[in-house]
Amino acid sequence: MSSTTLQIPTARVFAPLLHPARYKGAHGGRGSGKSHFFAGLAVEQCLLQPGCRVACVREVQKSLKNSVKLLIEDKIREFGLAQLFEIMEAEIRTPGDGVIIFQGMQNHTADSIKSLEGFDVAWVEEAQSLSRRSLDLLRPTIRKPGSELWFSWNPNEPDDPVDALLRGDQPPAGAVVVEANWSDNPWLPAELRQDLEDDRRRDPDKFAHVWGGAYARNSEARVFRNWTVEAFDTPADAIHRYGADWGFAVDPSVLVRCRVEGRTLYVDQEAWQVGCEIDHLPALFDQVEGSRRWPIRADSARPETVSYMRRNGFPRITSAIKGQGSLEDGIEFLRSFDIVVHPRCVHVAEELTRYSYKTDPQTGEILPLLADKDNHTIDALRYALEELRRSGYKPSANAPRERKRSDYGFNVEPVRNWKTA
Repeated sequence: MSSTTLQIPTARVFAPLLHPARYKGAHGGRGSGKSHFFAGLAVEQCLLQPGCRVACVREVQKSLKNSVKLLIEDKIREFGLAQLFEIMEAEIRTPGDGVIIFQGMQNHTADSIKSLEGFDVAWVEEAQSLSRRSLDLLRPTIRKPGSELWFSWNPNEPDDPVDALLRGDQPPAGAVVVEANWSDNPWLPAELRQDLEDDRRRDPDKFAHVWGGAYARNSEARVFRNWTVEAFDTPADAIHRYGADWGFAVDPSVLVRCRVEGRTLYVDQEAWQVGCEIDHLPALFDQVEGSRRWPIRADSARPETVSYMRRNGFPRITSAIKGQGSLEDGIEFLRSFDIVVHPRCVHVAEELTRYSYKTDPQTGEILPLLADKDNHTIDALRYALEELRRSGYKPSANAPRERKRSDYGFNVEPVRNWKTA
């Protein structure tokens, strides 16, 4: 075969994984191209290292239909290399008498796993499902000098073995781990883009997990389902409402700005800082436009802080009234709106995703009690709308809202070059 130079375009997010490393990991949501990247990397490895042996494993593999075999075959054809690989029913033979195999870890024992000792690469796809037992079997088995372990996964829980290993406090020395999501994929199909936009609009919690790579949440216990993240312009004549919550120890001090139009609550600015000293609060609040001119409703638990802010440039700040039932009433009032959060208000979006009812630790049953966490910007929103709620305002659909989509940019991709002889 004559010498041929091939180029493999690669999304920039995966560039750190192109260099040798004992552990390589890519976690994130759907549409990121993680599996496509590792499938292409496996083919490339077999070309650059004749005789290379690659084991593609997952926790459970009942048939090759559940494996990445077809994806690797597609990469071989996409790169124009079919003449160099022999695609068999259960494996793929590679240049230099190498091989790519496909196995389920659940079928292995401490004795049978020894068959992988001479392999150069083990790629674990759907690694969030890998058990502790399987991970403990696999790691010491792939021991050949220069061997690598690759992991690709959509995170489920922070205590899943692969997350604890590669995203915990003490990852293995030399581990290279990247987060990749749909926005990192320059070749995202139009069909997937429509699916993600539908999920973003209908179920932000699902969107955060499936597409954004966030850990799964108990969706049944979620308090808020009536919100979305969208870019929008704030009218010059908007009537702003401000709410503030004070930090305690590790909690953040928060200021949010919002406005109401009919049944829609727009949240367009936030300030958020953990451990903010009282004399730094004015500078924090100045991050939100107009905060020195407009009324601010603040948490009444710290009257001395409210007084300090009033003396230091915020004359219209007052304490929220609260009272018995104000928490539950305020949450229900927020739930009566369609809430639109500007993309720059990242902490508001995070809390709307996570704020939940308590669950019974013995039965998992959802309780009619609000969990006192992930609620600092939400409390600030309650305070901001307190006067409106107490006035008897009822959200209506009389003022329809105009939704605008944000423009999403993509990363420039690096290109790998190599020759076949």
